[in-house]
Amino acid sequence: MRDHFVVSTAFFFGAMSPYSWFAAERIGTLLPGAEWRPLFAGGLFKARQRVSWGLTEDRAVKIADCEARARSHGLGAIRWPDPWPTNDLLIARAMIFAQQRCVLKRFALSAMRMAFLEGLDLAQANAVCAVADRSGLAGDEVAEAIVNPKVKSALRAAHDEAVALGVVGVPSVRVGNTLFWGDDRLEEAAALAASTPAQVHAPER
Repeated sequence: MRDHFVVSTAFFFGAMSPYSWFAAERIGTLLPGAEWRPLFAGGLFKARQRVSWGLTEDRAVKIADCEARARSHGLGAIRWPDPWPTNDLLIARAMIFAQQRCVLKRFALSAMRMAFLEGLDLAQANAVCAVADRSGLAGDEVAEAIVNPKVKSALRAAHDEAVALGVVGVPSVRVGNTLFWGDDRLEEAAALAASTPAQVHAPER
């Protein structure tokens, strides 16, 4: 008799990460059962003693790579927010709230598309509320949520769990106990998940 395995699949991402955006646009096809796990990328950088590549000498090369990937994925031309990178704390809190309201995917995709196709600066509270209005949440409700202590606590808990699981950067996909970091490893993660007999993904959130 064939053994059955339960494989949990989680997708860790940040709204101001263009590579997270590329992965988010594709993961529904490659890993449709993955649980979306929003993170505060700034906090993750601090925990791992790293900085965004947007603040390094690799910026120009990476910018060009992102623009090429966006074209190859059929996403259109990137319009970078000014400034970029920017603080993603408020949008991370808003995504936690959207997760609690069971509309995380729609909200997160709206946020990333508005950031990288329209140049929206998600560090601003009014920009976060604009994302809410477009994705089916009330802007005034999200404005209250991003200063709510319970939402702040939930984001800290999500951060601590990701760090404990070994997440180094975004996007990352965890298939069982194996972590894949980077948009270019999404297919590799999907292949591992597909190779596991009778896989069962974590419930969608």
